[in-house]
Amino acid sequence: MPLYAWGVREIFTLATDHIALCDLLKYCGVTDTGGEAKRLVAEGHVMVDGQVELRKACKIRAGQVVTGDGFEILVEG
Repeated sequence: MPLYAWGVREIFTLATDHIALCDLLKYCGVTDTGGEAKRLVAEGHVMVDGQVELRKACKIRAGQVVTGDGFEILVEG
């Protein structure tokens, strides 16, 4: 069973000025739980704007792109 959903491609619209990276992954269905999201980030499987991001609570803001193996999330304000 894969750790995260395959083929997730989404545009996420922020309701506030930012969202924590792990919360974004869970909300968009990349992972089923926050624990899975934290593990995915900790293992280096998530990139923000093309750079590997290891901070689970990294603040994601409008204009950023979060990607990984099988998913892409475009964040807008």
